[in-house]
Amino acid sequence: MLSGQLVRRFATSALRRSGHPEVGAKPGHNLPFSINNRYKLTLYFILYFGSGFATPFLIVRHQMLK
Repeated sequence: MLSGQLVRRFATSALRRSGHPEVGAKPGHNLPFSINNRYKLTLYFILYFGSGFATPFLIVRHQMLK
């Protein structure tokens, strides 16, 4: 039990002393897109996941029309 507390204490203090401003910052500040506008974020998610879902169907359609 004592070693677990020491590891946790060391990890916490190592993060605080790391010098990175990301520790304790707002959620989403390190993402390559903004999460403040929910409609824009929803559109990005639909386009990203929709394109991944539609690609196999489009490839099969293309091959069948050849």
